[in-house]
Amino acid sequence: MTVLFNNHIYIIEFKVVEQNPEGSAMAQLKDKDYAAKYRALGQPIHLIGVGFSKQAKGVVGFEVECG
Repeated sequence: MTVLFNNHIYIIEFKVVEQNPEGSAMAQLKDKDYAAKYRALGQPIHLIGVGFSKQAKGVVGFEVECG
């Protein structure tokens, strides 16, 4: 999901950890370079990776990188 707000770009990836225990949401954001198409806008880009657990029924991981 991508949100453009207040001259900032927020790119958010959600992962269910039981379905993909090897990879994180942040790793996917970087590996697939989702930010590439927004760099030309010259606005700050914030990558947000969120891990959910079905067993814990909630968020179990959260990573943020700003650039």
